[in-house]
Amino acid sequence: MIALVGTLAAVLAAWRCRATLRNNLLLPARLPEKRLEGFDPDDLVALLDISSDWLWKTDDEHRYVHLTAGLHDHSMMDPADFLGRRPWEIDSEASPETWERYRRSIAQGEPVRLEITRHDRLGGRRHLELTGGPVFVDSLFVGYHGFGRDVTRYVEVERALRENQVRYQEVIESIKEVIFRTDTNARFTFLNRAWERSFGHPLRDTLTTSIVDYIHPDDQSTVVTEFARVISGAAPAYAGQFRLRAHNGETRWIEATAHPVSKRGGAAEPEGLVGTLFDVTVRRIAEMTLRNLNQELEARVKLRTAELEASNRELEAFSYSVSHDLRAPLRAIEGFATILEDELADRLDEEARGHILRIRKASQRMAQTIDDLLKLAQLARQQLHEETFDLSELAVQILDELRAADPDRKVAVDIAPGLIVTADRNLMQVVLENLLGNAWKFSAGRDETRISLSAETNRDGQVFCITDNGAGFDMAFANKLFRPFHRLHGSSEFPGTGIGLANVHRIVMRHGGRIWATAKPNEGASFYFTLGH
Repeated sequence: MIALVGTLAAVLAAWRCRATLRNNLLLPARLPEKRLEGFDPDDLVALLDISSDWLWKTDDEHRYVHLTAGLHDHSMMDPADFLGRRPWEIDSEASPETWERYRRSIAQGEPVRLEITRHDRLGGRRHLELTGGPVFVDSLFVGYHGFGRDVTRYVEVERALRENQVRYQEVIESIKEVIFRTDTNARFTFLNRAWERSFGHPLRDTLTTSIVDYIHPDDQSTVVTEFARVISGAAPAYAGQFRLRAHNGETRWIEATAHPVSKRGGAAEPEGLVGTLFDVTVRRIAEMTLRNLNQELEARVKLRTAELEASNRELEAFSYSVSHDLRAPLRAIEGFATILEDELADRLDEEARGHILRIRKASQRMAQTIDDLLKLAQLARQQLHEETFDLSELAVQILDELRAADPDRKVAVDIAPGLIVTADRNLMQVVLENLLGNAWKFSAGRDETRISLSAETNRDGQVFCITDNGAGFDMAFANKLFRPFHRLHGSSEFPGTGIGLANVHRIVMRHGGRIWATAKPNEGASFYFTLGH
C-alpha cells in the first residue's frame, strides 16, 4: 500500500497540469501535460477504486470539493457528508487539540496527516487516516490534495494487542512466583513485581544486575556452571534449589527453573534465559526440621531398643528363675504331701486327707500358673513365622481333640469352610485352643452345646467370630476380659488361671489385629478378632 501511495503521488505530480482526471481532479490546464509511461489516467483511477485508499481534494479554504469512490465502497460513508465542509466541521471523535494542530499545519502550508473516527452508515465505528499536501498553480495556492484510507482493522488489531498486553501484564504481576529473563551474561532484562514482594530488592535497582550477585556465595559456582550449560545447549533446562540473599540480609531457599530463549525462536542461538524463582524457605525449614526429628527419633528408637533388649534379658533371667527356683519348692510341697498321704493313709481321717488333697491341687495350680506366665512372657519375644493356611481345618482338629477328651458331650459344631489366613500357624493354634476351649468349657452345663466359627468382610477386613451358647458374662466387666488373672467366673465353677485370653489378646495384637467380645449372662458369648491383613 505504501508503494501504491508513492506511485499515485508521483502520478499526481506529473499530471497536475491536466484539465481533468476522469472528473475527479480539476486542475488548471495551463501547465504543460506530463504522462507516466505505461499508465493511462483511467487505468490509475480504476486501480485506485479497487484499493482501500481513496483521493480527496479541498479548495483554498480547505473545504472538501471531491472524494473518490473508495470512501463509499470501503468505509461505507457518504461523500456528501464531507463535501463543502472542512474536516473539523465533520462529525468525528477527534479532540480539539487535534484540530488545533491540524489548522496550524494548513495555515503554514505544511503536509498534513490526520486520524479521525466516524460512524458508517450501519452505525459501526470506522477509523480513517488522511494524508495530503498543498497544491499550487503558478505559485497560487489552490487547496490540498491527498489520500484517505480505512485503517479500522489496524486500529482494532493494535487496540486488541494493547489490551492483551495489559491483561498479560496483570497476569504476570499477580503470580506469586518470580518470572525473570536474562541475557547471555545472566543479567536481568525482565522481572515481575514478585521479585520485589518476595525478596525486597527494588526492581529499578535490580534490572541490568546479574542474578549471580544475589546467590549465596556457597551456591554461586554450581548455579553459574548449570546456567552456562543451558545457554550453551549442553543441557536442555535447569531445575534445582539454591540460596538467595534477600534485601534485608536474610538467606532464602529458592526453587528455580530456567530454559534458553531466543528472539527468533527455534534452533537460533540462545540470547539468554527465561525462568521462575519460587521461595521455598518455609518448606525447606520444615524438611530440615522433619529430618532432624527423624534423626532424633532414630536415636531414641536405638536407645529404646537397647533398653528393651536389656529388659528382655532381665525378663529371660526372671523367667529362668521362675522356672527353676519356684518349681523346686512346689515339687517339694506336692512330694511331701504325697508322702504324708501314702505313709499316714491308715491314720488320716477324711478331713486331714482333704487338707492334703487341697495342698496338692494348690501346688499343681501354682505350677500351671507359672507355665502360663512363662508362655505369656515368651509371646512378647517370639518371632512371627507367617504362612498361608486353612483356619477352618485347624479349628476342626482342635474340636475333634475336645470331643475325644469328653465323648459324652452332645455338641453341635458349625465351622465355616475355607477360612484362609496368612499368620503364624503355631500362635493361631494357641488362639483357637483358648477360644474354642473356653466355648467348650463355659457351655458344659447346656443340654446341647452349640459352637460356631464364621467370618465376614467389612471395612476392617476379614472379621472372624467364635460363638457359643454357654454361660456368657456381664458386658459391664468386658474391659477385664483380656487382663492376666482377671476372671469373670469362679474357679470352682469353671477352672482356669485367667491367662488364656491375655495370651490370645497378645497374639492377635502381634498380628496387627484386634479382638473384642459381646455376651449376655446365660445366653452365650461371641468373640471377634481380626489379623490385620
